[in-house]
Amino acid sequence: MNNTAVIVEDSRLARNELKELLKKYPSVKIIGEAENVDQGYELITSTNPDILFLDINMPEKNGFDLLEMLDQVPLVVFTTAYDEYAIKSFEYNAFDYLLKPINEDRFSKTIEKIQKTIEEKKASESKEKLSETSQIFIKEGEKCWLVTISDIQLFEVVGNYTRVYFDQEAPLIYKSLNQIEQKLPAKIFFRANRQQIINLNYIEKVVPWFNGKLKVAMGSGVEIEISRRQSIKFREQLGL
Repeated sequence: MNNTAVIVEDSRLARNELKELLKKYPSVKIIGEAENVDQGYELITSTNPDILFLDINMPEKNGFDLLEMLDQVPLVVFTTAYDEYAIKSFEYNAFDYLLKPINEDRFSKTIEKIQKTIEEKKASESKEKLSETSQIFIKEGEKCWLVTISDIQLFEVVGNYTRVYFDQEAPLIYKSLNQIEQKLPAKIFFRANRQQIINLNYIEKVVPWFNGKLKVAMGSGVEIEISRRQSIKFREQLGL
């Protein structure tokens, strides 16, 4: 199975160099390229690639700005002529950091690591997926609950942790939203934005919102704003 990739790089010469390097790796399929952050954002949100080759220094907005715009971030390989951004890049959970001109041996090792990481991730996700009837154990302080997955209305980011909403309860669990999302049944749970995952079965109302976004009202009365990118996916997933 191919792993999809996009290139966001303002230099046409650098984009061509990357494409030439990638010709040796048929398992990585380039599905698009962009020369600035805004084009890159549109490309990534419409194609949802596995891998992002990203330059840092670009006109108007830089590579870090692009990552902050995204709800879901692919595996990021920074490609830059400057080594002073290395530490900052890993604060953004970069997978790797390649200096230009890119060394072929170094690039080969990066691709090997990417392929191994994606394979392991897919294998892990297939084993660990929960079903709608699965039960999970939650403990907060002295309180404990055994909760059926389908009874959970909402997961919400609180710092580095996640708050879980079910019945009249809202305990905090010590896992990130991304970790939780990987295990949830996609049939009923939907990533509304960076901060929240909602149970589709508890939506009572959907209304158009600003800039192509949607807003949903949950059964508990909570209103959730769905990001622009996720609003497109929401319409596709739930449309006739």
